[in-house]
Amino acid sequence: MAPWNGICGARVLTLAKENALTRAIMLQGTGSDVGKTVLVAGLCRLAANRGLKVRPFKPQNMSNNAAVSDDGGEIGRAQWLQAMAARVPSSVHMNPVLLKPQTDNGSQIVVQGQVYGQAKARDYQRLKPELLGRVLESYETVAAGADLVIVEGAGSPAEINLRPGDIANMGFARAAGVPVVLVGDIDRGGVIASVAGTHLILPAEDRAMITGYVINKFRGDVTLFDDGVRAIEEFTGWPCFGVVPWLKDAGRLPAEDSVTLERLAKGEARALKIAVPVTPRIANFDDFDALKSEPSVELVFVKSGERMPADAGLVVLAGSKATIADLIALKAEGWDRDILAHARRGGRVIGICGGYQMLGRKVRDPDGIEGSVAEIEGLGLLDVETVMAPEKRLANSSARSIQFGTALSGYEIHLGMTGGPDHLRPYVEIEGRPDGAMSADGRIAGTYLHRLFDSDDFRARLLESFGIAGGQSSYRQSVDDALDGVAAELERYLDPHWLARLIPD
Repeated sequence: MAPWNGICGARVLTLAKENALTRAIMLQGTGSDVGKTVLVAGLCRLAANRGLKVRPFKPQNMSNNAAVSDDGGEIGRAQWLQAMAARVPSSVHMNPVLLKPQTDNGSQIVVQGQVYGQAKARDYQRLKPELLGRVLESYETVAAGADLVIVEGAGSPAEINLRPGDIANMGFARAAGVPVVLVGDIDRGGVIASVAGTHLILPAEDRAMITGYVINKFRGDVTLFDDGVRAIEEFTGWPCFGVVPWLKDAGRLPAEDSVTLERLAKGEARALKIAVPVTPRIANFDDFDALKSEPSVELVFVKSGERMPADAGLVVLAGSKATIADLIALKAEGWDRDILAHARRGGRVIGICGGYQMLGRKVRDPDGIEGSVAEIEGLGLLDVETVMAPEKRLANSSARSIQFGTALSGYEIHLGMTGGPDHLRPYVEIEGRPDGAMSADGRIAGTYLHRLFDSDDFRARLLESFGIAGGQSSYRQSVDDALDGVAAELERYLDPHWLARLIPD
């Protein structure tokens, strides 16, 4: 337990006027991508390991990495992971508002698991006040019967231009009476200024909600930040609840959103190179996390301006929030020519959801669901066509790989119906019905089933088909072990007095 640095706990404030039985705490960041998601997951697992009934909650999330919750609606993938950390079924109420970006300034709005509508950014600002009631309703549902609710903010409360009608940070915290812990990311630099600056610009009523702060992603000896802790306390009066190092187990957890995706680098050379083109509206790219964990796999995310690697053995087209727009972007990058050349060389291609749609001859959108383009030529690698339709299919599904005969489990989130001659050679069978398509030689395939690669037997057989023996035994267990590792690190580095109030033994 040693590395807790006592200077951070010199003065520990009560949790929001004790908030009765320490029923909730909210982590807000000095900015986006400061590590709130992992900290919430780690605290959920720590509380669950101590026998508490703990639940995660995020009022508003913006991500195209979505999951189907156990009660059958859409939520952010991060909240699905946090529910796993808490060892409870996931629910649409854990993430009542999910924004799924479709254009540079517009998103699909999902409320309590179902599509609510679409709005541009400015229009959404006017919608937020009416959504607050739904958010509070979901929070009460999540809190009912729980010992502890750990809430994750979005972005930063310092974005005071977005404060009117806010439902993601202080607007929610004050409406629900939930105390706040501020999280700063020291790895990006300027953490003292970001914490002190947040204190400076927040209105007094919002500032009063903050009970203390955590410094995250520290590299090296945490005692080297002792003077930083003293400086922040002089500027803000807030106590430090811990200086958390760069958590080694966090890298084994699914990535949340495109902020993380932009930083993903090429892996070291390994037995099998798998290339994934990163289109502007890529969705559910966490489908590849299990592949990334394989020691024999080099997973390459191909960014704008880069060429598809000619030595890739497999190209995988990911899901998309806007298939037609992403197909246009893919062609503009010249990746269509790269993929077709890869296929002519005998290379293999798998498309998932929107990526499956792109592999066909055409994608039609007669009702303008995705935009003004009514029809576009696909890559033509599968003899199928897709027609967009307004009804979205949401389902957690048990399935079977027809190619390898292995059991699969995953989920479906998609618009559109796909059919054609190659559909007579389905790639998988979902709940007894055929899904997807394969080329006659089996080298090109597509499916609507997300989390295809999470299935250990399927992943092992896929690698074996490339001449690679073995495969990681249990990806899901590795994620569960990583959550325990993160929880143990937090227990080691966070203020034990604060933790004792928040998560009593």
